[in-house]
This record gives sequence, structure tokens and C-alpha cells, in this order.
Amino acid sequence: MKRILPMLLVSLFALSLLSGCNTMRGAGEDIERGGEAIQRQAS
Repeated sequence: MKRILPMLLVSLFALSLLSGCNTMRGAGEDIERGGEAIQRQAS
């Protein structure tokens, strides 16, 4: 039982990260949008 809980938490964390972007392409687009937002705020 002591091993199951940490594994479950790590799995849930990984799934939440992956579901937010779906794919590496989606992750790149998310990062690009974040960079553009920072540039708009800086100018």
C-alpha cells in the first residue's frame, strides 16, 4: 500500500500534464502563446 499511493499520485500528475497539451505539438503551441503574451506585456 505504501508504494501504491505515490505511484498513483505521480500517474495522476503526469496525466494532468499530458491532458493539458494533448501532444508535443500542442505543448509547443502553448509555450509559443505564453511567450507572445509575455512580449505583449513587456512592450
